[in-house]
Order: sequence, then structure tokens, then C-alpha cells
Amino acid sequence: MIEKKGIREMRTVQNGLKSGLLTTWTLGKIIFPITLLVVILQHTPVLPWVIELVAPFVGLFGLSGEAAIPLVLGNALNLYAAIGGVLSLELTVKEVFIIAVMLSFSHNLFIETGVALKVGVKLWIVLVVRFGLAILSGIVINMLWQGGGEIAQYGMVSTSANLPEGWLEIILLGMQKAILGVLQLALIVIPLMLAVQFLKDLNYLQVISEKLAPMTKMIGVKPNASMTLAAGLVIGLAYGAGVMIQAVQEDGVSKKDATLSFIFLVACHAVIEDTLIFMPLGIPILPLLLIRIITAFVLTIIVAYIWNRSEMREKKEAPIIDV
Repeated sequence: MIEKKGIREMRTVQNGLKSGLLTTWTLGKIIFPITLLVVILQHTPVLPWVIELVAPFVGLFGLSGEAAIPLVLGNALNLYAAIGGVLSLELTVKEVFIIAVMLSFSHNLFIETGVALKVGVKLWIVLVVRFGLAILSGIVINMLWQGGGEIAQYGMVSTSANLPEGWLEIILLGMQKAILGVLQLALIVIPLMLAVQFLKDLNYLQVISEKLAPMTKMIGVKPNASMTLAAGLVIGLAYGAGVMIQAVQEDGVSKKDATLSFIFLVACHAVIEDTLIFMPLGIPILPLLLIRIITAFVLTIIVAYIWNRSEMREKKEAPIIDV
């Protein structure tokens, strides 16, 4: 019995390591070229032109024009692409924190919006909630936080004091930042995928789902939506897409509960991964996590309350038909 358990654990570790390495390779193929490209563009007329174009908009959030680069990359691709953009820029701690919070609400739009539509959530709800939270959080943090003016230190990636001379030095600088960025990614992704593999193989996701059942009542959804919440909270909207879609179909989750669950998960999903990947950027991650959790609860409870009141009003106004 002990030997069989040891064999299962060894297979779990092997599968987790394999998954972590494959994920690092897949995401590294995004981070490496983007980091290299952004560093090169910094020394051409292209990037200054883009920065000047979008500077008035990102200025609403207290960001410099070049901060639009990771914002665009994060929304169009994913957080890893955005981090590749951040690593190539010299930004303050406050700017990086604002970018991190905004992107925690709005990122990987194409894939994660597709998941939402597959589950039955309306497109306009997904876009309004995600962009609304991102814009509001950026404005509020910029207004309330007066600190964070020091230049952010990106772990193993340091900002260059001396400007590179010539294309060869520019390319070498870009490659150096790109390689270090991928190494830092591996240090986070591989242990993370190991943990996810154990959660899958030991059926802890089901346990988490059962533990979340009381929370569903608090946010106004039925207990049968707990598996959807568990998958999104632990694995994320993109990675947990299969589990979430299956849970909605098999557990009989209504469109209302699916919508409320997604509103909650838009603000707070993949709580382990999406928090830890910002650690190398030198920002306080506990406030980032608390902002996401509090926003998720407050927003979902408010929407559920308004929705329930609307349903009750419609029932009262509905004409009574005598048979």
C-alpha cells in the first residue's frame, strides 16, 4: 500500500514537473520575444510615437505614456506578456502596482471572454465589469496612494544605468532582460504547476468546492455553483475553463448563478498564480490580493441584491390570470 502511494506521488511529481516545464516553455516563448522587442523599440522612433499617442489616457491613472505597453499586452495576450513589457521599462513602484491591479481585473480578454460566453454569460456584462473595474481601480489608487515614487526593482532584472550604444548593445541588453525574465517565470510556474497537479490527483479541488459552498450563499448564488467558483479561484478562468464549463453543464447551474459567479471570478480568480507572478516586480502583493478579494465580494453582493430586487418587483407587477 505504501509503495503504491509512493508510486502515485512520484507520478504526480513527474507530471507536475513536466507540466511546469511545458508551461514555462509556452509562456517563455511569449515573454522572451516581447521583452526583446520592447527594449529594441525603446531605442527607435516607434515607441516614443505610441507613448505620445496614448499618454493622455493613461495619465488618468497616474501612469507615464510607456506604461500603456504592458496594459495593451496584458489585455490582448496575458499577464505573462504584460510582465515581459514591464521588465523592459523603468517605472515607479506605484506605476507597477497600478498596472498590476488593473491587469488583475482585465487581462487575457480574448480567451477568458470566450470561456464566459461558453458558460452563458453575456458579452456586455463581461466587458463592462472587466474594463470598469480596471479603470476605476487605476483612478482610485492613483488618487489615494501618495507614495511609491521610487523606481521599481525587478528582482533579478535591474534597470540599466548606462544607455546602450549601437544595435548590438541594444539587442544584448534586450536578450539579457528577456532571459532573466523567463528564469524568474520558471521559479514561480514550476512549483505552481506541481501544486496544481497535486490538487488534481488528490481530488482536493472537490474538497475546496465543498468548503466554498457556504460562501456561495453570501454572494447570492446556489451551492451547485461551488465547483465553478473553486475551479476559477484555484486554476483561473483560462486554465480552469474545462472544469468550469463541465460544472455548469453537469451541476445545473442557472444563467443567473453562472453570471454572478463570473462577476466574482473576474475580480478574483487564480488567486495563487495571479498574485505570485507579480512578486518579481517588487510590489506589495498582499494589498493586491486584498483589493481583489474585497472587490469580488462587494461587487457580487451588490449585483445579486439588485438582481433579486428586480426579480421580486417583476413578480409583483406580473398580472394574475384567473383560470
